Amino acid sequence: MTRSNMLVLIVLLCAALAVVAQSSGILQPQMKLAADAGTYDAPMGKIGDKPAEPWSATTIEAAIDKKPNAGKVVTVVGEIVDFSCYLQVGKHGEAHAACAKKCFANGQPIGLLAKNGSVYVLMEEEHHPRRDAQTTLRDAAIAHAGHVMEVTGTASSVSGQNAIFISGFLKK
Repeated sequence: MTRSNMLVLIVLLCAALAVVAQSSGILQPQMKLAADAGTYDAPMGKIGDKPAEPWSATTIEAAIDKKPNAGKVVTVVGEIVDFSCYLQVGKHGEAHAACAKKCFANGQPIGLLAKNGSVYVLMEEEHHPRRDAQTTLRDAAIAHAGHVMEVTGTASSVSGQNAIFISGFLKK
């Protein structure tokens, strides 16, 4: 193979990789995960308990006419991201983990970035404990910013906004 053909092959390969990266839907795919952050095929760990019912008693009680919006129990694998930084400037991965931890500590929304590029807001499921600061999900998000985790909870989607409400983070 000539040097010229080799260069053409390399250019074509790079173009093909760029198309694959774009088709995944993840913004800024060049921002890589840390080597020990888990992968979409082998997550680092798990977040959330599988609820017996989609919504807890406190969520049902808080709902208008005791009828919360539709929700279904799901398990989604994804990277824990700072929802605001990801949507605003596409930041995620190892290079952004320290910033995400600061943002989470200061109340910014927690996100989950799935392999297909879908993004979910992560919130505690139990309505009143969440409202009254009796939960610890934010601590778990700080510990796992930039890690790929298996997240289980109740998925809800309203007007294109996706959320997973997670059980199991009530303060003891």
